[in-house]
Amino acid sequence: MHCPFCGIPDTRVIDSRLSAEGDKVRRRRECLHCNSRFTTYEIAELLMPPVVKRDDRREPFLEEKLRTGLLRALEKRPVSAERIEGILRHIKNRIRASGERELSSQRIGEWVMEELRNLDPVGYVRFASVYRSFQDVNAFREEIERLQTPSGKTDSD
Repeated sequence: MHCPFCGIPDTRVIDSRLSAEGDKVRRRRECLHCNSRFTTYEIAELLMPPVVKRDDRREPFLEEKLRTGLLRALEKRPVSAERIEGILRHIKNRIRASGERELSSQRIGEWVMEELRNLDPVGYVRFASVYRSFQDVNAFREEIERLQTPSGKTDSD
């Protein structure tokens, strides 16, 4: 690790600690040349598979797009930021665990709806209305009926 003050590559680690979440290592370092101290953070870089969109385009997985969709669906709902981050973490773990080289946006969308269905029914219907491109009130009604049945299926399925 190069010293950010003098640029010399000789630094030593004074202290290492795991972050509270357990996904980062915080290291306190000291330059052996100028004796300056600084902090670095290490995180594992795990590559996510590309996302195949409905029109067969491939895009890199963007956590921020997923977060934006969740925040929009849960806007003004009594859901904490920690719960939203938990959903994001769970979906990212599912993506990694799938072992797929590519993942369809539909599959990711279904996982999001699964999470929202268990978390907040209003957020679920909001997300589903955009994700499934509801065209009229009947589509909303059918989705709400599906939400109210224990299995998630209606007679028309």
